[in-house]
This record gives sequence, structure tokens and C-alpha cells, in this order.
Amino acid sequence: MTAIQAVVFDIGNVLLGWQPERVFDRLIGPERRTALFAEVDLHGMNLRVDRGAPLGESIAEMRAAHPHWAEEIQLWQDHWDELLSPVLTESVALMQRLRERGLPVYALSNFGTDTFERARAVHAFLNDFDMAFISGRMGVVKPEPEIFAAVEEAVPFSPDALLFTDDNAANIAMAAQRGWQTHQFLTATALQSSLQKLGVRV
Repeated sequence: MTAIQAVVFDIGNVLLGWQPERVFDRLIGPERRTALFAEVDLHGMNLRVDRGAPLGESIAEMRAAHPHWAEEIQLWQDHWDELLSPVLTESVALMQRLRERGLPVYALSNFGTDTFERARAVHAFLNDFDMAFISGRMGVVKPEPEIFAAVEEAVPFSPDALLFTDDNAANIAMAAQRGWQTHQFLTATALQSSLQKLGVRV
């Protein structure tokens, strides 16, 4: 097996929590949140943001399309920093140890252009990647093969020298299909164990 020469991190649910339903449950209650998410495709809207649409414009369009949910839809923007929480401190510490040992670390994340800048202002470690591949900048999202191909073209390593960790099974499957080594993320402890088995000192 090819030695790992770089580690590619997803961000949501790997380095930072991403569970909007949890925040909306607190803000408007589980019953109303269930009704809202059933009627208004907020995750679909967020995917358009991940493809490069501005968050503010996307929120305005959704509010206009669903005026009776306008106040609740606005919460997605007003409480966005809370949606992207908490910091998964053990994962961040692992990423930083890899960098300290001289192993390149990259980000590959479905993330809006403006929302990533907003997140970087709050979470300094998002500025520490050797390269950050952000879907909103690229106009393509995981698990579409084009986003993985763009990473392959940009980094100085072959696909089989990359270890990609992501919580999403479809993203992991696409990376594996392209020859990347992969680890479906559950916990930082499991990721560290996987890295050690692959010969990466952490």
C-alpha cells in the first residue's frame, strides 16, 4: 500500500459540528422544526449555497417563496455560526499534530464562499490548511467526481497517497473509486487509529 503523504479533511461533522435540526429544535421547538423542514427545503437551499450562491440572496428567495415561514427561514442566516458548532476539539488537535509533523493537510468541503469566510473569521484553525478546496469557490460539490479531480490536479501527490476522511458515505465511496485511501469519520480516536495503522505517526 502506498504511504500516506497528505491527509484531506472534510469540515462539517469532522472538525466542526453540522446539525441544523439541533439548533432549530432549541430555537423554535422540535414540533415546529419538523414542520418547517418538511415544507421548506433548507438543506437544498444550503446545497445551492455550497455551489456558490450567496447565503443572503438564497435566504431572501426562500423567504419570498414561503412567506408564512419567513421568520423561521431567517434564523438559518442569523444563527448560522451556531449551526456550524461545536468545535470537535479532538479532531482539530489531530489535524494540528499532523501539520506539526510536517504532513500536508488539506480541506475538501461542501461550503459556501461567503459562509466559509464567515467561519474562518470565527475559527482560526480553518486558516491552517496547506490548501482548502471549498465547493462554493469551485462550483461543484461532493460527491461529484469533478471536485475530486480538481484536488488531484492541484496537489503534488498521486490519489493513492492521499487519505481522505469524511462522515458522508457517498463522498467516501467516490474518493475510494478514484483510488484515494479513505476513512469514514466517526470519532477522532478512530481516525487516529486508522492513521497509525497506515504508518502515519500522530
